Amino acid sequence: MRGEIHNKKREIPEEEVYHFLKMGRVAHVATVDEEGFPYVIPLVYVYEQGTKLYLHIGNLRESQFWSNIEKNPRICIEVSEMGDLHPGKKYACQSALVYQSAVVFGNVNHIKDDAKKEWFFDRLLEKYGDPEWSFAKGYPALSKIELFEVEIEKITGKRNEGLSH
Repeated sequence: MRGEIHNKKREIPEEEVYHFLKMGRVAHVATVDEEGFPYVIPLVYVYEQGTKLYLHIGNLRESQFWSNIEKNPRICIEVSEMGDLHPGKKYACQSALVYQSAVVFGNVNHIKDDAKKEWFFDRLLEKYGDPEWSFAKGYPALSKIELFEVEIEKITGKRNEGLSH
């Protein structure tokens, strides 16, 4: 059942899901603690192509996220974009929300390589930053950053374009 879209008319082709993932802004990352409780945290991310997605946190080895992935590297990531609500013709329950979403299942690995961290921050600034910004070269706080690579095992996507009734 994991990663199965039940409403097939909302399902979007995998190629489009990867494109949407590339353009998304916030990843809601779910982990599970040793007692089985889920934990979700919003993180910025970088995805360019293939089956690798990158996340980072500050140097917080005491965090719930860090503790959870040390014990269980399996994670689930959700990225979504909400659009307008189209009002129903007669009843509120006939209304339709415009949205698109991607759900990723995979395993997370801790990356310690400084060159990969620099690559990540270059991509992060390209994605979220302003092209007019100017900084001194280098990343002196790199040692305080924890980078994670997610190997995408399964990806699904859904879209609702609004009212069809």
